[in-house]
Amino acid sequence: MDEDGNLQISNSNYNGEEEADPENNTMNQPLLKRHRTLSSTPLALVGTKVSHIESLDYEINENDLFKHDWRSRSKAQVLQYIFAKWTLAFLVGLLTGLIATLINLAVENIAGYKLLAVGHYISQDRYVTGLLVFTGANLGLTLVATVLVVVFAPTAAGPGIPEIKAYLNGIDTPNMFGATTMIVKIVGSIGAVAAGLDLGKEGPLVHIGSCIASLLGQGGPDNHRIKWRWLRYFNNDRDRRDLITCGSASGVCAAFRSPVGGVLFALEEVATWWRSALLWRTFFSTAVVVVVLRAFIEICNSGKCGLFGKGGLIMFDVSHVEVRYHAVDIIPVTLIGVIGGILGSLYNHLLHKVLRLYNLINQKGKIHKVLLSLSVSLFTSLCLYGLPFLAECKPCNPSIDEACPTNGRSGNFKQFNCPNGYYNDLATLFLTTNDDAVRNVFSSNTPNEFGMVSLWIYFGLYCILGLITFGIATPSGLFLPIILMGSAYGRMLGTVMGPYTKIDQGLYAVLGAASLMAGSMRMTVSLCVIFLELTNNLLLLPITMFVLLIAKTVGDSFNLSIYEIILHLKGLPFLEANPEPWMRNLTVGELGDAKPPVVTLRGVEKVANIVDALRNTTHNAFPVLDGDATELHGLILRAHLVKVLKKRWFLNEKRRTEDWEVREKFTPVELAEREDNFDDVGITSSEMQMYVDLHPLTNTTPYTVVQSMSVAKALVLFRSVGLRHLLIVPKIQASGMSPVIGILTRQDLRAYNILQAFPHLDKHKSGKLR
Repeated sequence: MDEDGNLQISNSNYNGEEEADPENNTMNQPLLKRHRTLSSTPLALVGTKVSHIESLDYEINENDLFKHDWRSRSKAQVLQYIFAKWTLAFLVGLLTGLIATLINLAVENIAGYKLLAVGHYISQDRYVTGLLVFTGANLGLTLVATVLVVVFAPTAAGPGIPEIKAYLNGIDTPNMFGATTMIVKIVGSIGAVAAGLDLGKEGPLVHIGSCIASLLGQGGPDNHRIKWRWLRYFNNDRDRRDLITCGSASGVCAAFRSPVGGVLFALEEVATWWRSALLWRTFFSTAVVVVVLRAFIEICNSGKCGLFGKGGLIMFDVSHVEVRYHAVDIIPVTLIGVIGGILGSLYNHLLHKVLRLYNLINQKGKIHKVLLSLSVSLFTSLCLYGLPFLAECKPCNPSIDEACPTNGRSGNFKQFNCPNGYYNDLATLFLTTNDDAVRNVFSSNTPNEFGMVSLWIYFGLYCILGLITFGIATPSGLFLPIILMGSAYGRMLGTVMGPYTKIDQGLYAVLGAASLMAGSMRMTVSLCVIFLELTNNLLLLPITMFVLLIAKTVGDSFNLSIYEIILHLKGLPFLEANPEPWMRNLTVGELGDAKPPVVTLRGVEKVANIVDALRNTTHNAFPVLDGDATELHGLILRAHLVKVLKKRWFLNEKRRTEDWEVREKFTPVELAEREDNFDDVGITSSEMQMYVDLHPLTNTTPYTVVQSMSVAKALVLFRSVGLRHLLIVPKIQASGMSPVIGILTRQDLRAYNILQAFPHLDKHKSGKLR
């Protein structure tokens, strides 16, 4: 039950079966050659074959070489390392802010010129031509985004947030943070959002920020890495994890211009492991993003950003609204929270079904993926263009300062097919960018702007589009579709409660969006701060907190959050924070007994034995024993054994090496890099009989648990510390007994795998072994 031998995940995960774990091999069963690639398209290909996912080594490997390196480092070297970390945090924020600005400007201008052309034909009553231009442009933009994803970077589909959660949880997801993935994510997001699809750029921005962080940390793409000495200090899983955490927070900040919300999002939603130093650097990255965005907002306000003067960078600002609420308002506010929780959990349930269906379609090949995306785009275009004809024209209100009707720019009163002095409220919501649609429905002091029938049509359409759009092979985010749906029923409730409440309808729309996000994503603290920074109105804090708590509580009573559902669909071995109650009735000793015997090495081992261990198992680490195999010296990584064999660090006789011999051959920096390609290591027959001293490279302080510890407690330790291996030691070591009973890894602690090993474990009743 250990994924460290390249976990194979396939469709069997979803019909109640799971493939055998390749690490449960005996030494006499040679393994087939493996290729470490992530072959799935996230979300669009949920349930398809995901090959060979491993865990990450977040634990500090305290071997003799590491200890000597830290003792010998001068103050200048330590300061250089600290300065480099802050420099990378600055660059992550700077580049994320610049790319977010680029995406915003591109979307606003591409979509803007498209809508201008459509509006021109509509003003001439050339409705068919307008439909053809609108549909053709949307299909072309969707085709570009889909082809890029399908052909060049399948991992660029979807938001990428579930995979980031998995990475920060300790799961290696290959190809998720590459340069090609990032470029396709950027261009694909521009195309998909400008095409008017019901998806947002917020989720992709989180993924883009993480890609930037990963590429900076490793010195560039795999084939063109910068080999600067100071960058090599970051070529390890632990520092890369910190950078990707900064990148994810920067992406949220760039999407919503919410620096504090970005930090809290990383803390609450994506990060498994946290510390105060990381908090500081993450906040610094988001602060840089805000400075970059603010600078471009000033430039765009002067009209230098193309068609839409503000470049899509403004917030959904309701700061000018006077927020007043009384005790009687607790009833509609509570109702919004309950509705958000129910609808959010229902949305999660239905989206789960849709993704399973899309998986069957996408498995048929690339052409089917493209056709599915184009079909969704065609349906979306026809609805957005055709449904406004169902709405009645409404007369402009002369008391409102904004120009009415609105033509040739963003605004609240689209004329569409109406005569002068009138506007079409459905066209105001549909024939615009998604960001503008949110701004329009959030608009305040406009109680009669949208009719109830139009709001119902708006709500119903975006519920359908929100289900069928998320899952196609394009970069897509969940934030904006959920905001669009939530704001609709919030505005409707505000319209109904208008005579009985002091709260503006625009604020009802804000609360509705917040409640549906909490009901679907189950976020509270970070979401509250994001909405406060998004709307720029601190007076909303009390009722926003109240709504979020209710919506999350209601949603949790039905199902998991949407990101957790996607993680389960993809079969990623994510470790949850809370163990199952029945895990307290099972000990790690019992769990270890269900596994094959642990493969151990001696402190001074023969080369032939090391080669056999590497060739016939896929274990990532091996316990190193001393004193006639009765004393535990530590744990040595597979990568270090491969490094030893590649460098031919062999001894003619069985002896311990001196410190200078080790430092002459290895450096701490190169040992931190992953090196596990054993295929190209050719060992001669004479070398097989030589010896290797493993003591200097062995981690002498591995985490151990006594065999009587409960699995629940071991799971909490494993997840909290960010481990890859957890050694089981006997409570009382008898004479001649091995000091290691077994090794627990990520797969061993997954509830499904435990129940497969112990079929008589009744988790539904007593939770005890029968």
